[in-house]
Amino acid sequence: MKLHKESKGTLTVAITAIAVLGFLSIYFLQMWSLVVIIPLFILLGLVFWFFRVPNRDILDHKENVIAPVDGKVVMIKEVTEDEFLKEKCIQVSIFMSPLNVHICRYPVSGNVVYKKHHKGKYLVAWHEKSSTDNERTTIAVDSLLHHKVVFRQIAGYVARRIVMNCNEGDAAKAGHEFGFIKFGSRMDIFLPLDTEITCKIGDKTKGGIDVIAKLI
Repeated sequence: MKLHKESKGTLTVAITAIAVLGFLSIYFLQMWSLVVIIPLFILLGLVFWFFRVPNRDILDHKENVIAPVDGKVVMIKEVTEDEFLKEKCIQVSIFMSPLNVHICRYPVSGNVVYKKHHKGKYLVAWHEKSSTDNERTTIAVDSLLHHKVVFRQIAGYVARRIVMNCNEGDAAKAGHEFGFIKFGSRMDIFLPLDTEITCKIGDKTKGGIDVIAKLI
């Protein structure tokens, strides 16, 4: 199983901590040490699972809006995006649990025209105000159909690190990676009002694969 490059620091800390705790449990608990050691190895297995990088065949897209993350669609509504678009649009929000793949992918192809990191709170990721109050990044892409599409990585109650590996002027390719979030979080996508939404609340998404909307 291939692991994401963002796993290095976390795994180093986790393996060191588990080794120390395992040694102490053997020293002090002796025959009862398995009561501690087994849960520690389960926890380590979950950390490895969190940073997995699945093999996915990413296709080329022009009008399709691709799910940027693995997760569950928790919101589809008309809102006003005040940071970049400054107009009404359709917001599609996808919540990621700690068990989901947390690679963040471009939802559309085009050119990156805006990026910004915002410090903020750590409300639970499904909270409606997390989109404006939590630590987050905002990225805008001028799509191949010349629509401005905004998407936002949002930290959650558990997520404490957002990675955004893109710059203004970069070429965006739908389904390809631009960042990562640790551990459990949300992604918001802001689309033009005339966009054809092809997903519904409750749908499970596979990042880079599933089509969640079509630009017109």
